[in-house]
Amino acid sequence: MQQRTDDYQKQTVDAVLVALRSDSRRGLESAEARRRMEEFGRNTIEQREEPLWHRVFRRFWGPIPWMIEAAALLSALVHKWEDFAIILIMLLINAVLDFFQEHRALNALAALKAGLAVTVIVLRDGAFARVAASELVPGDVIKLKLGDVVPADVKLLDGDYLSIDQAALTGESLPVSKTPGDIGYANTVVKQGEMLALVVNTGAHTAFADVVSLVARAALEERSHFQKMVIQIGNFLILITLALVVLIVLVALFRHESLLEIARFSLVLTVAAIPVALPAVLSVTMAVGAVNLARRQVIVSRLSAIEELAGVDVFCSDKTGTLTQNRMQVAEPVVLGGFDTAALFQAAVLASKRENNDPMEMPLFDYLAAHFPGAQLNGYRQIRFVPFNPVDKRTAADIEGPDGRFTVMKGAAQVLLAMTELPDDRATEVVEQVEQLARRGYRTLAVGRKRGDQALQLMGLIPMYDPPREDSADVVRQMRDYGVRVKMVTGDHTAIAREVGRLLGLEQETIQSRQLRGSGSQELLALAEALTGAIYRRLKGDASRREAERFAAEVMTSLGELYDTRLLEREFIHTHESAIVEMIESVDIFAEVVPEDKYRIVDTLQKGGHIVGMTGDGVNDAPALKKADCGFAVDNATDAARAAADIVLTAPGLSVINQAIEQARVTFERMQSYAIFRIAETIRIVLFMTLSIVVFNFYPITALMIILLALLNDIPILAIAYDRTRVARRPVRWNMRELTIVASVLGLSGVIFTFVLFYLLQQWQFSQGQIRTLIFLKLVVAGHSTLYITRARGWFWQKPWPAPVLFFATFGTEVVGTVFAAEGWLMTPVGWSYALLIWAYVLIEFLINDLVKVTVGRLVHQPDRA
Repeated sequence: MQQRTDDYQKQTVDAVLVALRSDSRRGLESAEARRRMEEFGRNTIEQREEPLWHRVFRRFWGPIPWMIEAAALLSALVHKWEDFAIILIMLLINAVLDFFQEHRALNALAALKAGLAVTVIVLRDGAFARVAASELVPGDVIKLKLGDVVPADVKLLDGDYLSIDQAALTGESLPVSKTPGDIGYANTVVKQGEMLALVVNTGAHTAFADVVSLVARAALEERSHFQKMVIQIGNFLILITLALVVLIVLVALFRHESLLEIARFSLVLTVAAIPVALPAVLSVTMAVGAVNLARRQVIVSRLSAIEELAGVDVFCSDKTGTLTQNRMQVAEPVVLGGFDTAALFQAAVLASKRENNDPMEMPLFDYLAAHFPGAQLNGYRQIRFVPFNPVDKRTAADIEGPDGRFTVMKGAAQVLLAMTELPDDRATEVVEQVEQLARRGYRTLAVGRKRGDQALQLMGLIPMYDPPREDSADVVRQMRDYGVRVKMVTGDHTAIAREVGRLLGLEQETIQSRQLRGSGSQELLALAEALTGAIYRRLKGDASRREAERFAAEVMTSLGELYDTRLLEREFIHTHESAIVEMIESVDIFAEVVPEDKYRIVDTLQKGGHIVGMTGDGVNDAPALKKADCGFAVDNATDAARAAADIVLTAPGLSVINQAIEQARVTFERMQSYAIFRIAETIRIVLFMTLSIVVFNFYPITALMIILLALLNDIPILAIAYDRTRVARRPVRWNMRELTIVASVLGLSGVIFTFVLFYLLQQWQFSQGQIRTLIFLKLVVAGHSTLYITRARGWFWQKPWPAPVLFFATFGTEVVGTVFAAEGWLMTPVGWSYALLIWAYVLIEFLINDLVKVTVGRLVHQPDRA
């Protein structure tokens, strides 16, 4: 019988292996793994989906459906059965359209997330292989390393330690250290270390499953900056509509009109005026954008991120694997200390693990095989391996071989140099060699070995070069053309970063991580320490540099005991915070950066009013990816980075990000087009109706016409999601002042033209029934024509022209409205001649309104905006 995960904590590793019938050296046999898959099921947690019946029922429950249903009920009470039937049809069509579009959005999101399947290294049939995490079963032996998301509940078997971030499960802010025998929980993140682990529970039996069962589908409920703005517009229109409808009701009551008729008309007018189609337009526009990006190998895990990306004006990019090829090439090695090249690479390989496929290590194996095919590694065995982490910046392995037991290390030259006892002049020479290589764009690995407690022997330097991608310089230039400033953020040496930046066309000014922290106080303390050492050497002429450094360190320790240096740092940061913001804004290359600095860069830029995009690939990039307005995980990113990102790239390089920016800005233009249209139409309908009733005591269109008008407006509006729009050359944000002024002027212009038509029809002695029909037709045709005005900033005939789907949707519903008016379906017939005259009248209005839009747009347009 399967046990709870925590029960395995009390048992020994051997006991758990026996209980799960597994072998730590061979893992499970493939046939046994398949049998257990049938018994335990896939390693997935079924999320609690909203039932289909509930999704359907929800369309008929809420403020908008209630108003439509109340209008239908009131129509039945006064025996207006035609109105009753049309209102029910409108209710059903709105429900079906909304359901269909939400269904498409949900399916698109599910399909996109299916592309983010996590894989894991598992031991089966005695060999390691990479399989989908969903295929794990209890008893599998897996390898966990830096950056992995733990794929199931596990018992740790072999290795030194793991540092695991359990915040997703327990809320603990600091990582927890784990050793063999401890339990690791599903969906926690490996921050440091590497170990073998035994899967004890999968899927719904994991501890994480209990947490998931309490979590709703937050991704569908998130609202971006843009969505919030559009919803604010909707709320604004609702308030305007309700205020004017209340005025109509009060005037009608004062005139002693039928209470039922007043209530029915008011409900119908309210439903027609408020933005009923808003949620459907939002969801389908984002879903269409996500599907378009998926075709370009960009997977969106948070739909609203598409809209956020439209406003990104600063893009922080990692260097390795993003701007560069991430295919390290070994240059001419530098051998030190009497060792030869073969010994140097043999030690470097022994301090690596081939199965990890680390891009910094694979070239070492390839170089050794190509240049020293006779090198014997079989006689050596790794007893202990310490993987690389961003803090220690080295790997280490305890080796047992023909020449006894020893330790090998490889990593940053300055780290290994600190572990040696080289004379000062020799250490200075090595540092100068590293700096010379860095100036030429090489990233240098130092390699060393030692026995027991002896000092490390530096064996040599291995220069490696990661060339920029062929398209990187063009991508950076194109981003600049789009108004996005690219900043390169790397942990590499300043000289390497500057050289790569030069090749990419970035400004050469570079800052290091310590400058990011505003740690001017640290600079002062470092200066004081260096000055102390220099004075010591001057007073004691025979003192070595190391002796002077030790003396200076002791002095600084004493200073720390006498004076709280944190006060100095706090005051410095407070005084110079604005200068730090300005510095980060002005610099394009950040070198020797640690993961915490990436978060600080993003946070500082956001405080400066920027919308920030960020790329990352490692587990330590996850906080910065989450903090960024739009986080990108690159194609070779760790599971933790992919989980934190809003968008995941499945193709190498940054070129797809430019395509994503284009798609985001197209989506924004579609949303803005709808916002202007919706404000203008609400003002046209409600203000005209209110003035007609209050001033002229005339109901210009019937309740049934209002329902038909709303229905004909809502159907083609969804085609906006597929429209062709221009791609803005600068980052775009909502300019509410400009948007509301343009929309309001268009709305008022429409009201004026409708009153002019009303005046002319009265002068020409048309009957009230004919006047209502002709005004209805004018509102239908002019309303849809407004879309062609609002979809572009310039003249309506300028490219890009409307998409065929938008043209046929709007033209089709205009024709349907014309047939209703000309033939007299559910209204007084006017004939085709008068219907065509209304089309001619609307054409004149359309041309004048386009002139009004362009003129007002130029008057209120802000030059800094795209």
